[in-house]
Amino acid sequence: MIAETVCSAVSAAGLGIAVVTAYRKRFLTAARLAAYSLVPIGLVMTGVVGWLADTALSPTAWAGFGVLGAAWLLFAGTRAVERRRGGAGADRKAAGRAGRDAVAPAASAPSLGGTTRGAARPGARPSAAPRTADSAEDFSDIEAILKKHGI
Repeated sequence: MIAETVCSAVSAAGLGIAVVTAYRKRFLTAARLAAYSLVPIGLVMTGVVGWLADTALSPTAWAGFGVLGAAWLLFAGTRAVERRRGGAGADRKAAGRAGRDAVAPAASAPSLGGTTRGAARPGARPSAAPRTADSAEDFSDIEAILKKHGI
């Protein structure tokens, strides 16, 4: 009963402020204030305020909130422990080892230089000229740029 009275008083005060604001020719602000001040009386009329007041004063409801909080703490705690251990255990470790073994060890070796240019490759064009020392300088410029940017 007290909650309904307080909500009605808040709505009446808000509507009074909206009338004064409209008198000062601020109609958009007055309409917004009127909308906000009608919300509490609407909640009283729908019964939400009575339900909230009964819930807030009920020891059973507070015990239920405590149980929900404990459940949330258990969920959060188990997630934290799972993350600290590194996943779901042996299944994730085995999958990680299988993923690392699938990669070829020489795949990350640089492909530039280190090859002999004695015989022509099958299917190569005969007019292809061998690389000169100028191409090595080009790559050194690129390496300098990458090192400058921290790559």
